[in-house]
Order: sequence, then structure tokens, then C-alpha cells
Amino acid sequence: MTEGERSLDGQVAVITGAASGIGEGTARRFVESGARVVLADINDDAGQEIVEDLGSDASYIHADVTREQDVAGAISHAVSRFGRLDSVFNNAGAGGVGGPIDAFPIDGWERTLSLLLTSVAAGIKHSAILMKAQGHGSIINTASVAGLQAGFGGHAYSAAKAAVIQLTKTTAIELAPWNVRVNCICPGGIATNIFQRDIDALADGLEVLQPIARAGRPRDIAEAALWLASDTSSFVTGHALVVGGGLTAGQPGRLLNALGRAAGGESGG
Repeated sequence: MTEGERSLDGQVAVITGAASGIGEGTARRFVESGARVVLADINDDAGQEIVEDLGSDASYIHADVTREQDVAGAISHAVSRFGRLDSVFNNAGAGGVGGPIDAFPIDGWERTLSLLLTSVAAGIKHSAILMKAQGHGSIINTASVAGLQAGFGGHAYSAAKAAVIQLTKTTAIELAPWNVRVNCICPGGIATNIFQRDIDALADGLEVLQPIARAGRPRDIAEAALWLASDTSSFVTGHALVVGGGLTAGQPGRLLNALGRAAGGESGG
């Protein structure tokens, strides 16, 4: 590998939600790039299988990110297992509660925000305690295009992701004097099982939603996380990096054309 491909040599990272999807893809990419990685998840069997595949540069710990002590434990495990901590990717999540607002279960709202927002706050908190003391670190949070524009997720999911973006900015300002950077990634249509189990069918459907005519893949987000964790982004903090194939730029012409044909007319120009 070239030096650029080993941009995380010697670094240690914690990734939550690492037993599948974006988290798994990022763990594999970080190890490829020279990092040692703690995979934190509640899916113990899948997590252990990934670690067995990755070898001695990876370690698994059971962590329910809705429990602050589990988040703190994952970060402590990185230090005890690998001797240091350079980056934390607060990535664990799910689609959360859905439905119309006039029939909304508030207990479901609270569970969704606990998973998607409070867990991120806990991850930043316990990362900051260590990173401030050592004088460096990169904290990365998974937000979403649903936190930037309406129509890409349910009420609770969208509200939580918008809050993650703002929390990223406020904590980036606070932690900058200690050389601790905080950024978030806003994925677009990524083919994972967070919303649908049939990933191939989901990928087919996503192809028409984005100007780049393919579904996003976990590797696309992993590459963004790799950049934010590495020293090549050392002057970047408080940033919401959109990785969505142009989804937030507007609807692609082919989708409008398809809608026009379905309505019995023509669209385009």
C-alpha cells in the first residue's frame, strides 16, 4: 500500500454500530488503512465474526449505546486493549419510530432520540474527557440528509439527525482549543439494512433518487469517515459532510421524466 492508503497507521478508533452496514464497512476500511479498531455493537455474534476476520487489529465489545456506561466502556476498552484513542465514530442507529404526528407514540419518540441523539452526546462526552487530556482527537458522528431537508425520514429520525448536526457544531467550537475535532457525515440513500432487509431491492430503488445513478454503499461513508479521522482533514471541524450522490442538490431529470410519463404527459427541456 502507498503512504496515503495507510493514513491511519498507528491510530486507534472506536466505531459503534460496527457489526453491520456503515459501521462494519468503516471498521474494515480503517483496518485496511493501518488502524486498530474497537467494534462496539449489541449483535455479538456478527461482531465477533468480523473481528475474527480482521484479526489482531480489531476487538469487539458489547455496547448498547442507549446506556451511557456502555459507551464509556467501549472507549475505555480501546485504551486498555490498544493503549490509546485517536478517533471515535458515533454511528449506531436505526430507523426509529414512524407514523403520522397525530398518532405518534411519545415513548417511541423518546426511544428513537435516545438511540440516535443521546447516544451521540454520550460518545462525544466520553471521547472529550480523554481527548482533551491528550490534546488531540477526531470525533465523527453519523447524521443524515434527513437532518438537512424534510422528506427523507420520519419525524423522530429527522429531528434527531438535525440535532446531531447542531450538536456537532456546538461541541466542535468548545473542543477546538484542545485540538479535538468534531464532524458529522450526512449519508444519502445508502443500501444498508437500517430501513429494509432486502438490500439489493433497496439499492435498485435508490438508483433513481440521486443524480449519481446508483445507490450509496457503506464503503462510500467509510471513505468519508477515513478522511475525517486522518490528519489530511486536520483543519476541518464543525462540518456536516454530505455523502449522498447529489440527493440534496435536487431531483434528477430522469426521475422527473419518469413521473411525467406516469402522469401521461412529458417532462424535460
